[in-house]
Amino acid sequence: MSTHTFMDISKARVLISNDDGIHAPGLKALEKVIKSIAREVWIIAPTEEQSAAGHALTLRRPLRISKRGPRRFTVDGTPTDCVLLGLNEIMRDNLPDIMVSGINRGGNLGDDVTYSGTIAAAMEATILGIPSIAFSQHFEDGHPVKWATGTHWIPSIMRKLKGFSLPNNSLLNINFPDVAAKQVNGIGITRQGARKYNDEVMTGSDPRSRPYYWIGAQQLETRNARGTDMSAVLGGGISITPLSVDLTDRKTLKSLKNVFS
Repeated sequence: MSTHTFMDISKARVLISNDDGIHAPGLKALEKVIKSIAREVWIIAPTEEQSAAGHALTLRRPLRISKRGPRRFTVDGTPTDCVLLGLNEIMRDNLPDIMVSGINRGGNLGDDVTYSGTIAAAMEATILGIPSIAFSQHFEDGHPVKWATGTHWIPSIMRKLKGFSLPNNSLLNINFPDVAAKQVNGIGITRQGARKYNDEVMTGSDPRSRPYYWIGAQQLETRNARGTDMSAVLGGGISITPLSVDLTDRKTLKSLKNVFS
């Protein structure tokens, strides 16, 4: 099986992207901590917020790259666009050794992984052959986002990953809990959990009496099974979940072969 390996972060050229946009506090927090431990850091992020963009690719209009400073760029598209243009244009002569995405404002747990632009950025880098991690900071409604929890733990996580090999179609999804850094209840190696979204759809009419629909508040039904990312993070721990770009259901694949043989 082909693999890609995390090199020593202190010697690495690192690409950072996100889905919350170039001005997001989570991006600034991640940039600061990665610059403190990596050899070289590049930022290529969306011009505007792209939360819940998933693995969307812009095909119906041209994209524009803007340089915002040394090794700092924006793309007026999705997180996937940022990574694709980053590796094929901006950094094509100096490809990154590692790609990190985030820190997302809010956890990417359970079914979130299919919506998340943060994970999609890491997924695109994975597809293009770069070992990648998505970082997210969970928080409860009414609580301030504890960026310091992630930034405290990221250096030790990156150092522990030195020399670790992933299958070439896999990435790491890392979520930090809504507790202070010193109160973190360990690191759990977890599987993807499940939580069902019941989105509220709001309706109305525009000034020309044409109906519109707005997806509103998200009501969650959480299934907090033991050993999942949800269980670890809601229990005050850090979750590290390996995700695969290959979505094949292998058990059903075998059953279908028996049906159609």
